[in-house]
Amino acid sequence: MNLSRLLAARAAAGRPVTVGVIGAGKFGSMFLAMAARSPGIHVAVIADLSPPRARENLTRIGWTPEQSAAPSLDAALATRATFVTEDSAAVNDPRIEVVVESTGNPAAGIRHALAAIAARQHIVMVNVEADVLAGPLLAARAAEAGVVYSMAYGDQPALVCEMVDTIRAMGLPVIAAGKGTKYLPAFHESTPATVWGFYGLTPEQAAAGGMNPQMFNSFLDGTKSSIEMAAIANATGLLPPVDGLAFPPCGVQDLPHVFRPRAEGGHLARKGVVEVISSLERDSRPVAGDLRWGVYAVFEGETEYVRRCFSEYGVHTDSTGRYAALWRPYHLIGLELGVSVASAALRREPTGCSGAWRGDVASTAKRDLRAGEILDGEGGAMVWGKCIPASRSLAENALPIGLAHGVKLLRDVKRGEMLRQSDVALDMTLDAVRLRGEMEAAARPLLAAE
Repeated sequence: MNLSRLLAARAAAGRPVTVGVIGAGKFGSMFLAMAARSPGIHVAVIADLSPPRARENLTRIGWTPEQSAAPSLDAALATRATFVTEDSAAVNDPRIEVVVESTGNPAAGIRHALAAIAARQHIVMVNVEADVLAGPLLAARAAEAGVVYSMAYGDQPALVCEMVDTIRAMGLPVIAAGKGTKYLPAFHESTPATVWGFYGLTPEQAAAGGMNPQMFNSFLDGTKSSIEMAAIANATGLLPPVDGLAFPPCGVQDLPHVFRPRAEGGHLARKGVVEVISSLERDSRPVAGDLRWGVYAVFEGETEYVRRCFSEYGVHTDSTGRYAALWRPYHLIGLELGVSVASAALRREPTGCSGAWRGDVASTAKRDLRAGEILDGEGGAMVWGKCIPASRSLAENALPIGLAHGVKLLRDVKRGEMLRQSDVALDMTLDAVRLRGEMEAAARPLLAAE
């Protein structure tokens, strides 16, 4: 609880934490807006495929032209300005302490993480897609190199991990944890062409706001929620449901009632799971006390004394007093990312980190697919991602959503069917494919033994 003091000390010493950012989109821009207000952090370099677009975003968040006018990294470090470039390799200079990867592209994220680890730099992985594809392996390599591999604070997975860790540090078992979202079963078949209707927007309104239909469709069709729950599973050891997330409608007042075992009147087939709750009832009515933007954890009072303490101090519990819940109603996304940067650089601790492969996101057909079609990946019109246990993914050779973009389908797949890796033509020379294979091979004997 001393990060602000440590940052202030670095600022006072004239040695702010030096940061390189890859990807100046929405999340990256939110971090940059706050980094400019923290004297203990110096974003020395921003790498983006479109420097003009990156500069437009910097202007939008309030940066002056002078702040991003450094003609080189040397000049940026000398003047405390920022060098903007399209060359991602520029962030791997040894004078950069922390790399923030916020591209959202899983293949690119894996390349950038490997480069940062090779350069002995801490890596904050905003790119949850890359983390779910091969995060446990990347985290292991970072540990071997003596650097921190971290989830991004402000994004929901890191906030859930913090909550789970705090509850476990108290000595209480976590029964379920996750986040809220807007969900109906029909959303799984949403496409970029239909997505704006579900949000109550016209395509023209969305375009005027600079909103990417495929990205927003990933939020809607369940894929992003599945990715985030798989990341939490890999970091905490909580498991996904065997047949995927159920998205039960639930308000905060009902969390400890819904997330208790079925034998006790709840929703759960087992204790110790990740799950997403919906802010909509199945008939589209809004849930009272919804947690659409927040995160939660349900835990258990195992003894009569602990349960009595719950009662004495007004802890929100189920009717038996045995199961209790904590929640946070909002997350501030990139505005909070400086916590991860400071934690990695100054305490050498991640704000959540993949430990073991426990959850995966399997590509699932939105419609009948035909051999020869080229998959359009996360948020597209062809597949959505289902969060399942890694053991099931491995046993069924599931095609992870992170490898479902730009690959040719080799056989017909029916609507609702999970795709297998053998169903597509994967390029085995790509880093993402190769690392995924390594992670699966390393996990196979461990998962088989469970």
